[in-house]
Amino acid sequence: MATPVHLREGAEGLAATLPALLADAQQLAASVLPGAHGRRRAGHGDEFWQYRPATASDSASRIDWRRSARSDVHFVRETEWQAAQSVMLWVDQAQSMRFSGAEKRASKLERARLLALASAVLLVRGGERVGLLNDAADLPPRAGQGQLLRLGAGLFPTDAAQEYGAPALTTLPAHGRALFVSDYLGDLDGITDALTRATDRGVHGAIVQILDPVEEDFPFDGRSIFTSMGGGLRHETLKAGDLRARYLARLAERKDRLAALARLTGWQFTTHHTDTSATVALMWIYHALSGAR
Repeated sequence: MATPVHLREGAEGLAATLPALLADAQQLAASVLPGAHGRRRAGHGDEFWQYRPATASDSASRIDWRRSARSDVHFVRETEWQAAQSVMLWVDQAQSMRFSGAEKRASKLERARLLALASAVLLVRGGERVGLLNDAADLPPRAGQGQLLRLGAGLFPTDAAQEYGAPALTTLPAHGRALFVSDYLGDLDGITDALTRATDRGVHGAIVQILDPVEEDFPFDGRSIFTSMGGGLRHETLKAGDLRARYLARLAERKDRLAALARLTGWQFTTHHTDTSATVALMWIYHALSGAR
């Protein structure tokens, strides 16, 4: 049972981490879309967006006759789409995500938290409602800057016991969007089931696989001991170099399965490495979620 001292230390650690994470996320979001205030698009709303030439499918009631009188072409007056959608984020908090192959390189979990919160910054700026799928307690989708603080806090749950994670879709609004971020190095049945159930609810989105360069290259040789981050798995070999070809083949097969699953369910998939630019990954996420509408 946690003592008051432990609770205070945990709260102080969280309080110290949150502002830095949120500041980094906001800075990252600004590098992708400086000064952005949402994605303008046609739809139901009160704010004027643009005039466009009328097509055969437009009824006469949609034509702006005052604007059309100044031209030989009929024009339709479009308003800006203003109905917010719900976007749910899931960041794998399992032990495997805490791995980093270099002392000064961000762990997979640190990069996942940054990308998820930066994505939330962009979405909230666009007027969307953003929530969090969390093993401890889901955070319902809400709009506004205050939600960013709640999201940031939700990305720091108690230490996970399991080696590998999968999203539990206890709260997933129908016909919304979602972002799943993990290394996907465990059993793929969990993510397969989650994507299938999400798609059945009309939810589409993006799958981001985060890997450390060491996991991608397997630069090991000679006697090596491989231990999982949680300590539950261990393998010792005298010839690690002999495992490289088989390891890389299995990793490539796993990526192919994830890509095929994304195509089958109408989601989008990418792999991001922790030694590469987070800006590039966030730009991909932004466009993937925009295309999932």
